[in-house]
Amino acid sequence: MTMLGRTAQNLFWLSRYVERAENMARLLEVGYRMSLTSRREGGASEHLMSMMQAAEVDEDFARKERPADVDTVAHFMMFDPDNPSSVYSCLQAARTNARSVRTAITSDMWGAINSAWLEFSQIKPRDVRGAKLMGLLEWVKNSSHQFRGALLGTILRDDGFAFLQAGSFIERADNTARILDMKYFVLLPQSEMVGSDLDTQQWSLILRAASAHRSYRHVYHDRYQPQNIADFLILRPEMPRSLIYCARFIEQNIETLGAFYGRKQVCDDVAGRLRAMVEGTTMDTIFAHGLHEFLTEFIAQNNDVANALAESYNFY
Repeated sequence: MTMLGRTAQNLFWLSRYVERAENMARLLEVGYRMSLTSRREGGASEHLMSMMQAAEVDEDFARKERPADVDTVAHFMMFDPDNPSSVYSCLQAARTNARSVRTAITSDMWGAINSAWLEFSQIKPRDVRGAKLMGLLEWVKNSSHQFRGALLGTILRDDGFAFLQAGSFIERADNTARILDMKYFVLLPQSEMVGSDLDTQQWSLILRAASAHRSYRHVYHDRYQPQNIADFLILRPEMPRSLIYCARFIEQNIETLGAFYGRKQVCDDVAGRLRAMVEGTTMDTIFAHGLHEFLTEFIAQNNDVANALAESYNFY
């Protein structure tokens, strides 16, 4: 029996919004920590703006006509209901989608997202500053982990699971590309910083944002080399937030849907092209082409997969 398009859509976006809430927390943590390391006048604001550019919310922020300081940006990224990618908006949307498909998810999954939303909605933004901001960012990540744990530990491995997983990894791939692009596109052109202690510290923050700090050192056993870090976050298949890992997992779940319903869809081919984009290249080729250009193309193709999946399974 074919799942209704509306149900498939709700499951897909439930998972995407939970992942996005976590990813917004990760991006804000990077922007915040980089702003603390800035030694140039205006540098803190630049780092915060680059973080919002990576999240593609800079234009929405600009319309607020507010200064790009830590408190204002943190409020915008965490609590602003006018920002569709704020943690507030993401958790609210995730809960709304979950409520619409209560019979298609487990009670543990519903409990995890409902509790996260209720707890977050009680937080007073004015109380979240400095160390409390970092604590809240960690709470958001942990809440995402709790939902993911409930998903992986309790739900049937059927078409609903495939839609949930496809949503999660499409969102994760998008975020990894944006985190990496944030560093290269905005910070690396300052040639006097390359190889400096500050540069090394910023690369460390990028890895921490992707939960890849310890695993990177385990694989490379060296200082932070930009090409190795890019390789780790793009082409290392054992790294669960790398682009190649996500692309393979996206394709796998879309193929599962095709097998479940007995026929391939347009989205199968689009997912295959995304996977081939990262499997059929090397870091030398990526750098020769331009890392920013590669990441921009990857984000666009990843979006194409999401759109093709929606069209193939009647989300609209």
